[in-house]
Amino acid sequence: MTFHPIRFPLDISLGARGGPERKTDVITLASGREQRNGRWQHSRRRYNAGYGVKSRADMAAVLAFFEERRGRLHGFLWRDGLDFSSGGAVPDALDQEIGTGDGARTTFQLSKRYGAGFDPYLRPITRPVVGSVKVAVAGVELGSGWAVDLATGVVTFSVAPGDGADVTAGFLFDVPVRFDTDRLDVELTSFDGAEAPSIPLVEILP
Repeated sequence: MTFHPIRFPLDISLGARGGPERKTDVITLASGREQRNGRWQHSRRRYNAGYGVKSRADMAAVLAFFEERRGRLHGFLWRDGLDFSSGGAVPDALDQEIGTGDGARTTFQLSKRYGAGFDPYLRPITRPVVGSVKVAVAGVELGSGWAVDLATGVVTFSVAPGDGADVTAGFLFDVPVRFDTDRLDVELTSFDGAEAPSIPLVEILP
């Protein structure tokens, strides 16, 4: 099992459907009240790329991509058209807080915060886009003295940020996914038309 650092055809993925899912146990008591338990620490995203296929050429591109990945065997990169940035379309080094310096720690995981005051969710970002990551310490963007691992999203500093200094980052990112099927059901609808109603993809969690 390997991961191929190649992105699914972007023009097709932008027409797809999908989003995050959670796994929650809900037990209804005799009184009618509920007990709820979230079984997953992190959400897991699912997509259907079939909605993005608009032509025979699109279908041929998906078929080639599917065969090279050997169905469910190899993972790859997916661009979520709704959620692919730490903030706006152009990342800013102050977009997301990823930790606080203590004078000794040198590694920080890229993450994205969802929500505000109740119970914000911090999502680990493991596949930042090359060249898109910006980092700041105590509000000052750093042009050097750090590096990011594009396979894990871990930022490593050559010198540990000072005690109490906020470490922030901005970035674009892809979602690591795999096909969730070993079979493509393709229909040729016209001379230049083809569709596959279901091309399921599932996120690979770290």
